[in-house]
Amino acid sequence: MTTHHPIAVIGAGLGGLTLARVLHVNGIRAAVFDLDASPTARAQGGMLDMHVESGQAALRAAGLFEEFRAIVHAGGEATRILDRDATVLMEHDGGGGERPEVSRGALRDVLLRSLPEGTVRWGARMTGVRTLGDGRHEVTLADGETFTADLLIGADGAWSKVRPLVSDAVPVYSGLSMVELHLLDADTRHPEAAGVVGGGMLFALADEKGLLAHRDTDGSLHIYAALKVPAGWATSGPIDDTDAARTSLLEHFDDWDKRLRALVSEADGALVPRPIHALPVGHRWERVPGVTLLGDAAHLMSPFAGEGANLAMLDGAELATALAAHPDDIEAALAEYESALFPRGESAAVDSADSLDLCFGPDAAQALADLMTGHHGATD
Repeated sequence: MTTHHPIAVIGAGLGGLTLARVLHVNGIRAAVFDLDASPTARAQGGMLDMHVESGQAALRAAGLFEEFRAIVHAGGEATRILDRDATVLMEHDGGGGERPEVSRGALRDVLLRSLPEGTVRWGARMTGVRTLGDGRHEVTLADGETFTADLLIGADGAWSKVRPLVSDAVPVYSGLSMVELHLLDADTRHPEAAGVVGGGMLFALADEKGLLAHRDTDGSLHIYAALKVPAGWATSGPIDDTDAARTSLLEHFDDWDKRLRALVSEADGALVPRPIHALPVGHRWERVPGVTLLGDAAHLMSPFAGEGANLAMLDGAELATALAAHPDDIEAALAEYESALFPRGESAAVDSADSLDLCFGPDAAQALADLMTGHHGATD
């Protein structure tokens, strides 16, 4: 038997959950489907800085701003920019900032707790979709179950299975790959590495590569080693042999200060490749009845403008608000939503691409320090 849902959301990330929550606040129920077996099936990533005009605005619309304030990582906005010799080019203590840091996982938990029980269906991997007419779609799940929806929303990330309903665009490799690492209980077990990172975020940049780090709320360090390398590089080496992968990665930082190299050499656990992809800047589509996208499904970009999660949440909040304003006209709501979505996504994608070029271009550390000094009014 096929189940019918007036609104079905594919993906229980921050954007999809914000959408479901703001709909709930407005008395509208949505069914959310996620391929993960449970909310804790995989790690949710590290820290996020919540922007006033996007992520924070979405949390206000969701009625969750105070819950958000309760999980802010005090001091997490502190920033250090170093060159490969570990010379500090800029340092800011994070005081007075408007973009507080929170754990992605903790923020997702706040959103999940705010939804009625049963809103999210876990272990629901979408394997197919077809258009039925009149704006309705039928979705098939891996277990063979099917359901129909009057409105189908793709909140399913970079490799969205809903996107092909509206667009032929596919993510393109940016030329940059990152390798994710962790140093656990850093102050006790890795004091030298902890000292070079400081209390918040670190950018160590030189020679079109970088070591990027931030301090998580559990006392660990979350590290990304970033390199300009060919597509497929991250999976062509000995990534499954942790010791060999660590040695291979360190070769790219051979002449860097030993305190920075410790961010790689002392890493605990597996190394995880993260090649960076992006959709074309200005990605948009013609209005397709009964379906739309939000977040990375709509405007995937590199992480170097810090906009991904913020935009996904704002997308979710604005789509929900539009649907609540047009309860009897889904197409009017989608047209209103997409008219703001497209220029917003394009502007952020331009900023993201420009930031990637700056961070991995000539004299990157000093260029970023100059830019950040202008933003913060910080001194060396």
